[in-house]
Amino acid sequence: MARKRVFSLLVAVLALAGVTAVAVAQAESSGHSHPSVRPRVSSSYQAPVAYYNTRPNTKTPIKHIVVIFDENISFDHYFGTYPHATNPSGEPAFHAAPGTPSVNGLSPALLTHNPNSANPQRLDRSQAVTCDQNHGYNAEQSAYDHGLMDKFVQDTAGSGCTDKSIVMDYYDGNTVTGLWNLAQHFSLNDNSYSDSFGPSTPGAVNVISGNTYGVICGPSSSTINAPTCPANPPGSTAASPDQPQPQGPGTDYSDSDPYFDVCSDTEDKNTSGATTIEMGGKNIGDLLDEAGITWGWFQGGFASPGYVSGKPSTDVLSAVCTGAHDNVAGASETDYSPHHEPFQFYASTANPQHLPPTSIAAIGHQDQANHQYDIKDFFAAADANNLPAVSYLKAPEYQDGHAGYSDPIDEQTWITSTIDQLESLPSWSGTAVVIAYDDSDGWYDHQAGPVINQSQVASIDALSGPGQCGANSADVPDGQQGRCGPGMRQPLLVISPYSRVNYVDSALTTQSSIVQFIEDNWLGGESVGGGSDDATAGSLDSMFNFRHASTQRLFLNPSTGEPTGGGWGGWSSHSKRQ
Repeated sequence: MARKRVFSLLVAVLALAGVTAVAVAQAESSGHSHPSVRPRVSSSYQAPVAYYNTRPNTKTPIKHIVVIFDENISFDHYFGTYPHATNPSGEPAFHAAPGTPSVNGLSPALLTHNPNSANPQRLDRSQAVTCDQNHGYNAEQSAYDHGLMDKFVQDTAGSGCTDKSIVMDYYDGNTVTGLWNLAQHFSLNDNSYSDSFGPSTPGAVNVISGNTYGVICGPSSSTINAPTCPANPPGSTAASPDQPQPQGPGTDYSDSDPYFDVCSDTEDKNTSGATTIEMGGKNIGDLLDEAGITWGWFQGGFASPGYVSGKPSTDVLSAVCTGAHDNVAGASETDYSPHHEPFQFYASTANPQHLPPTSIAAIGHQDQANHQYDIKDFFAAADANNLPAVSYLKAPEYQDGHAGYSDPIDEQTWITSTIDQLESLPSWSGTAVVIAYDDSDGWYDHQAGPVINQSQVASIDALSGPGQCGANSADVPDGQQGRCGPGMRQPLLVISPYSRVNYVDSALTTQSSIVQFIEDNWLGGESVGGGSDDATAGSLDSMFNFRHASTQRLFLNPSTGEPTGGGWGGWSSHSKRQ
């Protein structure tokens, strides 16, 4: 049942020495507080364990977390008018259940008298394929215009967009029908953000480490304060499993390919490592390895097109990353994107040559794959009752939702078919799926988050003035510049037998909240350390009801996003969770 939601207006007044303060409207979750800093267990390097605990103790009933990490969506772009859909004839319909809570979305005033130079317009299902927007670190800050949120058309509209006002536009439940139905039956957060402004690579690194600082080497086009990497071809340097490297002096703020990935060379033509990034410091994979917890990152196109999971000899290493699929517009798109694969930036967790796991039973464990896999391996492991404790999933590019080469229709097919399969497994009773996004793509969102991490880099910061994201150097996290954030707001959903039903949560969360949940559930609260946002991130716990598991399961039609079989499947005597 829907809960009552109380909004309070938080005005974040920054001491900005002569510039306008950033106004922040923050929706608070009633009855749930988040301390600014919580005690964390220190993380120092430990020798790798010789075994993996396939039944580890957990803080909550969740035994498996599956993070579906999609691409480039702002909250208002997908959920701005939730739960009210237009429902034109001939399109999948969405009708909200009685008592469905509203969200902090596009109000009538924002739809008809928007402070930007154009009003938001509904994009029809027939307009699923759009141009890509400008989602750069600097451009997104500039669009905020000191918190006025009125420069999106000027600053984040894509250079390839003929109509610049499209950056303001949104879909409703007749196009993103599957996501709206998942929100209707499970839990949606309307106050979740990137840890920092900027595009895919910073978002991907944040969702596994909570920190874009620690760059050992990288190009000046995407990093600050770091030397360039060696000129040898990417992927030619061996990984060092279970041996995290010390943090480097730089910060990543934009997209570049990983140094430890042969496909940075073969696919993206970075023939020299000088155009790639190597990260130092720990990520969540390092901590899971130390504790003997099974885990993996699974990405579309990581292996060769003919690869069969469980048969290593079928993976033609000279053809990895060459797979492609057509999107709904008929355009052929390469499946794999190197700069979307964050563990490949770290020597300790990389699989430079894309070696396959030695067997299905080895998936999630340490072997030649070093926990980096093709998406086929995830489904093979799931079907073999070998689901890792922690899994990150990245769709093939045509299905990841990124404007310009993907779209909400293809993304819906990916999300709904994946969740339908997970719900069919015996392991579903202890599984939580988290749907999150790497960045906003620059799509309009009316809600600014509180500025927690300030930064003062003359060449890239602009949130509160030229070269400034706040003017107080004491609020630069551990002196790590270039991490202005939280960044833009994005959707976040939790789908689980333990998630609340038809629930909108407004607790402040970021991508590093996912890292924190993993740490708390499996690692006793151990932190990545090194200035990671995991130590101060808001919790996902208020999206769950750990006291009661529902046996109801929702299966969706991958084509339409509508419930199959009349709604909830597997109906039992249990009522919906309160």
